[in-house]
Amino acid sequence: MQAIKETNYKFPQQTNFYKGKVRDVYTINDQYLVMVVSDRISAFDVVLPEAIPFKGQVLNQIAAIFLEATKDIVPNWVINVPDPSVTIGRICSPFKVEMVIRGYLAGHAAREYALGKREVCGVKLPEGLKENDKLPEPIITPTTKAAFGHDEDISREDILKKGIVSEQDYTQLEKYTRALYQRGTEIAAERGLILVDTKYEFGKADGIIYLIDEIHTPDSSRYFYKDGYSELQKNGGAQKQLSKEFVRKWLIENGFQGKEGQQVPPMDEEKVKSISDRYIELFEKITGKPFKKEAHQNIYERVENNINQALIAIQNN
Repeated sequence: MQAIKETNYKFPQQTNFYKGKVRDVYTINDQYLVMVVSDRISAFDVVLPEAIPFKGQVLNQIAAIFLEATKDIVPNWVINVPDPSVTIGRICSPFKVEMVIRGYLAGHAAREYALGKREVCGVKLPEGLKENDKLPEPIITPTTKAAFGHDEDISREDILKKGIVSEQDYTQLEKYTRALYQRGTEIAAERGLILVDTKYEFGKADGIIYLIDEIHTPDSSRYFYKDGYSELQKNGGAQKQLSKEFVRKWLIENGFQGKEGQQVPPMDEEKVKSISDRYIELFEKITGKPFKKEAHQNIYERVENNINQALIAIQNN
């Protein structure tokens, strides 16, 4: 199966190109962004050597579904989704914070709590919580957006004090974040899932705040299965997760956590296929829709043709 490992297109009126960990982003006429969601996969801030067929399609299509389902809450950057692995949208000036919201004590927050900390990003946490317990109410724990390396925790107070975001805009980002998480929680519940935590990114164009990037995907969110959650919590069992955590777990079991001197374990065809199958399973569980595998023959040509046709239509409007 062919996968999109990297792209090097030259589009008419292209003014910039940026290659992220998993996305190739083309700027057109300083007006539009063409985001190709590749099949690259990253963990521990490292891009793994093998691409995963259909992974980009899974992430792009989940994001498209949830952006469409939340556009009544906040406008988003999307103009067109011309290919299963591509989104074209308006250019926004991104806010330099990621809005992380947590409804449960999991992941990074749980690790901090286990170290004895009772405050995360300036938000106080009650005593007596266990890992994966539901929090009294969802908390916002923002991070700074690092150009290189790891994002870092930051409090609301520091964001405002340092002038990273104005108070008026930040207050609006908090409102949007809580409303989006509530909608995501409701949709997840319909699928028998719990939206544990997630992150949102926002930008501004012509004075309007837009929701940008992917939302509610297994790469940006953590889900638990609702069935069995209470019993596992009561008995101290590990929750069954629906996220990219299974990839991280496999890497850890094989001696890799992104630390200096560590080698990524080899990924044979069988491992690549199993990860691909798992992403497709995530798509179907999260969206409640069957996954349609797009033809992966001549995949680069297909993507390029679909983008070119979409750009002609956008620029003619």
